Amino acid sequence: MTVNLAKGQRINLSKSDGGELSAVRMGLGWQAAPRKGLLARLTAKEIDLDASAVLFAGREAVDVVFFQHLTSDDGSVRHTGDNLVGGTGQGGDDESILIDLQRVPAHVDQILFTVNSFTGQTFAEVQNAFCRLIDETNGQELARYTLSGGGPYTAQIMAKVHREGGTGGAWQMSAIGAPATGRTFQDLLPVLASHL
Repeated sequence: MTVNLAKGQRINLSKSDGGELSAVRMGLGWQAAPRKGLLARLTAKEIDLDASAVLFAGREAVDVVFFQHLTSDDGSVRHTGDNLVGGTGQGGDDESILIDLQRVPAHVDQILFTVNSFTGQTFAEVQNAFCRLIDETNGQELARYTLSGGGPYTAQIMAKVHREGGTGGAWQMSAIGAPATGRTFQDLLPVLASHL
């Protein structure tokens, strides 16, 4: 059963049978919003959203997974590849980041997921954008966060997976949904600290 997350809502990532999740996938999907008028349609360009995962130990960013660094240094987090145009929207994922929670180093206590408009369009030009968390062992969608409201922003701090109580705790997910500005995750690093 999927939980539709509201901004700021948290869910525990323990399984209903009392076990903990071992591998999850954060999926991102989007479509370009329809453009009105002939000139707008003729001059429209594709929208390239990029998903990134920034790994933190305390308040320090220690690694990042994005389209130019597809696997974390320890191998526990892996990006499946860059999608330059989107198009899936409400269906499957346009980009995915896989997290082997059992292999995440003990000092990493939070992983923040961001999405950036690399081509510079705002979220007002995007529709059906979402992120979702899937139990990678059985394909079950656990949670979905819908990016709604558009706006003049080129980035979103989407969600985070974090250890309850810090190092060694059970993993939880929090929907953040904070609008930001930037074409890459590097542009967001100063803003990410407020969501740790």
